[in-house]
Order: sequence, then structure tokens, then C-alpha cells
Amino acid sequence: MIDDLDLGFDEAERGEKGRHRRSFVRKRNGKGGGRGKTVLALLLAMVLLGGIGGGAFYGFDRIQNYFVTPDYDGGGSGEVQVEIKQGALLADMADALFTAGVVKSPKAFIEAAADNSRSKNIQPGFYKLRKEMSGAHAVTAMLDLKNKIVNGITIPEGRTAKNIYKLLSEKTKIPVKEFETAAKDPIGLGVPDWWFTRSDKKKITPTVEGFLYPDTYEIPPKATAEGILSLMVQNFLTVTGQMEFADRVQSDRKIAPYEALIVASLAQAEAGNKDDLGKVARVAYNRVYGDFDCGCLEMDVTVNYYLESIGKPTKRSGDMTAAELDDPKNPYNRKLRGLPPSPINNPGKEAMAGAMSPPPGKWFYFVAIDKAGHSEFAETFEQHERNMEKAREAGII
Repeated sequence: MIDDLDLGFDEAERGEKGRHRRSFVRKRNGKGGGRGKTVLALLLAMVLLGGIGGGAFYGFDRIQNYFVTPDYDGGGSGEVQVEIKQGALLADMADALFTAGVVKSPKAFIEAAADNSRSKNIQPGFYKLRKEMSGAHAVTAMLDLKNKIVNGITIPEGRTAKNIYKLLSEKTKIPVKEFETAAKDPIGLGVPDWWFTRSDKKKITPTVEGFLYPDTYEIPPKATAEGILSLMVQNFLTVTGQMEFADRVQSDRKIAPYEALIVASLAQAEAGNKDDLGKVARVAYNRVYGDFDCGCLEMDVTVNYYLESIGKPTKRSGDMTAAELDDPKNPYNRKLRGLPPSPINNPGKEAMAGAMSPPPGKWFYFVAIDKAGHSEFAETFEQHERNMEKAREAGII
């Protein structure tokens, strides 16, 4: 009787040793059998062998799910926000959508993505989707940027932490005070404590300055000040880790990574052109660790950093008073020996690369000589005077 049902295989096939046949096999008449007919035959066999009952229906549902990917029909309903994290694979996306109730199974999304060559263009970020969408509809919706929640902000290179808090507050409406409070615990934000050491033995008061990596950030919905700053710190650690920044400055420069980060911030502030970032870093190293008379930086940008920190307006070098240039109360005094207490801004990757591997040179001086910001570098003060004359002729100073 069971033989009369034609379950999709014959006696000859049943007797072949070493053969593991797929469920989708040829019928006796040589024509392909459909999945639905195969499942129907299995169901009927279960009915005849065991009777119809709750267990039989449960077994059928399990068998059907094995052959047919669970999937919803149509575009779904309602609304739900889903986050696709940076670096997420299709399987990660599928799990996120399934957990949020968007798709009926992770496999439904994965199969739909495999069928859509544009699925590789799905970007990380937050999406506004519907619940109970088919896998294909979910893929299509995520490729439509109208469904991507865009709340991005670009932090330029060389901005101070104080300036960054203001930019973030304007974008998110989170009060500046909350960013300032969160920033009081840089280690809590993710900065490893080993960063706060110096080879020159100068005392360090941990600060987040220097660790807020300049980049374009997607601000998550309901973000907090602590969460946003942590995101920026994590980005800094990722970038510097890829550069092997800490290892290379210790092996090549023989200084602590924190000191090289300070130099990167100085170069970011002083160089008028990215081509000169490494050369300015070299000047800083030569002045502090070389044979410069005072062993000090004599860079006016440190004065401006102090002025901003105490709420005063920054100034052009020519407009600074003698008292401002050499204020004994200023811990960033340009005449103090060695590097300043901390970075003076948040440098970008190119500035850090320049501090990590500056070009060779015995320069102690530099001055911008054109409106594009290019500088001339000099080993002696006499050479520097000639470069200053070039700058005057070009109307730069």
C-alpha cells in the first residue's frame, strides 16, 4: 500500500550501497518531482503509519521547515529600528533582523541577499524597517538609503576636546556639561591606563585630549555623552592599533606613545600643509630631545591651547603679549623644558604617522612661506632669518 504512494524512489535505488540520495529525486516516469509532492507523500505515509495527531502535525512542521526556508510574505507592517554594526557579515545582519522580528528566519535574509548582487552595498548603521518582512523585502529596504537613519557628524582634525564637545552638543542637543563630565574619566571611556606614562618621568593627569579621533561618526539614537566619547576613543584605538603606533614609537623613537601623541598634536596645530606634518614633528623632537639651547618647544600653539582652556580667545602669534608668551602660571608655557603636559588637540592619522616616522633632518626652525601653508625648514637661525624674509615678501608674516 505504501508502495502505491510512490515516495520518490524505487527498489533499485533503495539497494544501491554507498549512495546518499537527496530528497529531491526523479519519479519513476523520469520527470522531476516537486518539493510539495515529496512533503505530501511523507505526510500521507505518517498518516497511514501512525494516524493523524498532534505529534504527526508537529513532525510535519519540522519536516516542512527542513525543506522550505521559513519566510514571511510581503513588506511587513509596523516599524522597528535595527542596528547593523561596523564590519557585520551577512549572517550577523540576518541575526539582528531576526532578533528584531523583521524576518521569520536568518536564512530567509541570507538567501535573499545571495540572490541580490547589490546586497554587498548594505552599510553599517541604523535602519527603520518593518516587522514580518520577507527576506527579499528586507534586503530591498536596506538598500534604500531613505530607510537608513542618518545622524552623522564630522569632527575635523586638530580640534581640541573643548571644541569637540561644542560640536557634539550642537548636533545631539546633549549639554556640553555632560560631555565634560564624561570626559573626566578617560580610562572609563576606554583609554588603556598604560597610555598615561612618559619616558621623561613628567607627571601626567589623565585627560581625554588626543584620544577623540577625528572622523565622521554616525550618532546612534538616544546616544549619551559617555557613549559618543567612548565610540571616538575606540576608533582611536582601532586606528593606532592598525598603525602599530605604540610599538613603533617605542622601538624607533625610544619614547612613550603618549609623548609621540603630544608631538602629533603639535604638528597638527603648527603645520599649514599636510606635506609638512612629519617635518614639524621632527623639529619638535629636535628641540626637546636634541641640542636646542633651551630644550623647550617655543611653539606659540601651546599658548593658545592654554588661553582656550581658561576661556580666553586665541590669538595670532604676532598679537600675543610678552606676558602671554611667557606666563609662569601657564603649564603649557612655551619656554618650559620638554614636552607640554598633554596633547593640545586631537590629531588625525597623517599627523600621528608623521610623529611615528618623521623624515630625517636637523631642523630647529620653520616658517610658512606661501599661502598654501608650505613651510621652509632651517638648521640655523641665520637660515631661518632668510626664510623669514621670504615669508615677509609673500605677505605671510
